[in-house]
Amino acid sequence: MEILRTPAERFANLPDYPFAENWFTVDLGDGLTARQHYLDEGDKSAPPVLLFHGEPSWSFLYRKMIPILVDAGFRVLAPDLIGFGKSDKPDDISFYTYARHVDWLKQWRNAVEPRPAALFCQDWGSLLGLRMVGQEPERFTCVVASNAALPVGGKITDAFLAWREFARTSPDFVIGDLLQRATQTPLSDAEVAAYNAPFPNEASKAGARAFPQLVPVEDGMDGIAENVAAWEGLAGFTAPFLTLFGEDDPVLGSAAPALNTRIEGAKGLPHAMLSKCGHFSQEDRPQELSQGIIDMARKAGHLV
Repeated sequence: MEILRTPAERFANLPDYPFAENWFTVDLGDGLTARQHYLDEGDKSAPPVLLFHGEPSWSFLYRKMIPILVDAGFRVLAPDLIGFGKSDKPDDISFYTYARHVDWLKQWRNAVEPRPAALFCQDWGSLLGLRMVGQEPERFTCVVASNAALPVGGKITDAFLAWREFARTSPDFVIGDLLQRATQTPLSDAEVAAYNAPFPNEASKAGARAFPQLVPVEDGMDGIAENVAAWEGLAGFTAPFLTLFGEDDPVLGSAAPALNTRIEGAKGLPHAMLSKCGHFSQEDRPQELSQGIIDMARKAGHLV
């Protein structure tokens, strides 16, 4: 196995992405390390908010939300998961596991911002982030979840089955095109190119191909026992927990009630299904998502 590093020139002239690079060395296990990229914007002493991206995107997804959140008074932290964005990419699909992704992200969080933080999570960012909330609820002051889930097996949807098979076998696995199809807001050619930038060849897409195979949506899969245990803490999470989902997301758009009817801190909050909003809600409704984070952080006393 090789640990690939996407050439820096692939990220030249990214639209609306003027953010400074920051780096953290992750212990991958098996004697291997990788360089993880993350954004760190705003006053370092300000209340932190963590933005966790999913499949197959990277921190570019948050370019519209970051300025709003910095202006509101947050320290904004957005990592690129290992295998994505500017972060290093193991080229062996089998090396990626749910447990390893959680461990890698926890290493980053513990080193970079161990204080209690607000969390925004979407897609695989929620499979990682919500498990972390369930395991250590005291480390999160509030949560806003969009097109999110913490699955524990059960019935798999036809839409997800099709996506999983496509990610596993399709020779036409073009990341920018996938982002374009899963948003309601047309992306410019430069934005599509920015989503393609981390993946110059097939080997670099190992993490993106692996993620759909790791979602524990069928009984007996790895991760179910850990998610069942995490749900004990997540269901009892009493801090504000808001769901803002996209009406036009065919995979997770209907999953909001599984969160907002079960989590204690979700009771009585203005949960919403956002119109003209696809799977990548950060592209379609960045203002509404950002305001949700601001409102929940103020409600929690995390932000003045």
